[in-house]
Amino acid sequence: MPQLTMTSTMNSLLKQLRDNPVNWALLAILAYVIKSYANTSKPVAQEAHHPDVLIFKNYTPMELLPYDGNGIDGRILMAVNGSVYDVSRGRNFYGPGGPYANFGGRDASRGLAKNSFDSDMLTDPSKSIDKLEDLATDEWESLREWEQHFANKYLFVGKLVENPQ
Repeated sequence: MPQLTMTSTMNSLLKQLRDNPVNWALLAILAYVIKSYANTSKPVAQEAHHPDVLIFKNYTPMELLPYDGNGIDGRILMAVNGSVYDVSRGRNFYGPGGPYANFGGRDASRGLAKNSFDSDMLTDPSKSIDKLEDLATDEWESLREWEQHFANKYLFVGKLVENPQ
């Protein structure tokens, strides 16, 4: 009896395939899924390594200057309202050739506060840090929003301090 049931089941399936072309499409999809599942390879194990250690430190405007993305290590640091961030992940924006490349290795506070990305917004790194005393209330708010953006997106690596006298 089990042989007869199996034969009748197979005949029923073949009849369904013959009578309805949608079943052919479903059978093809099922075959594809089974083939794809059978051919999946196991993930390749990657050797674990410790991430590069970054030391939190104080940077003067002159010490910040080499970190514009053109150095050997390619790091890009940027100061915003006294905080220094590693923006290397945003190389397309802050790196060489990027739209905000002039901010790489510099204190970008004034430019961000005024929403101006022109190079005339940058202060001379050999001079003292821009105190931003002439900013209007809305410009301070803009700067705080930018600072929050950088704090959420990039690694905080240090503080901006005055050049030695």
